[in-house]
Amino acid sequence: MATKHKGPGRETRALDAYIALMRAAEAVTARTHGHLAAAKLTIGQFGALEALHHLGPLRTTDLARKLLRSPGNMTTVLDNLEKSGLVRRVQEESDRRCTTVSITPRGGALMREVFPRHVLEMVRELGVLSPREQEELRRLCQKLGLGSGA
Repeated sequence: MATKHKGPGRETRALDAYIALMRAAEAVTARTHGHLAAAKLTIGQFGALEALHHLGPLRTTDLARKLLRSPGNMTTVLDNLEKSGLVRRVQEESDRRCTTVSITPRGGALMREVFPRHVLEMVRELGVLSPREQEELRRLCQKLGLGSGA
């Protein structure tokens, strides 16, 4: 669906591109994250577990920044993961304001079960694009994510 805005070309072009980007992202997310429900994980919880699984323990603030989450949202995500025994939070002795989050053995086992399916879903979904198109998409998204500041 294109924009119904009747502005100058640069406005309608930008709006059309944004609409297409958001629709594609939401459609891909809906098609590729269904397996998380079977594991009783939200997309946010999976993101946190994936980061901890691949990067190791992180401060809560660093994890929130990496996942583009607000501190309040990150706290909720971690509360639920901790209740499920998938992560552990430890207050740092040197600075009690800081908490380090690590994945538990149970969380690691869940990631070893769920992550391969996640990879297969991404390969299948992005397989509609050629390798060159996938690289170009990555490059363009990275460029867009960095922004122009204008």
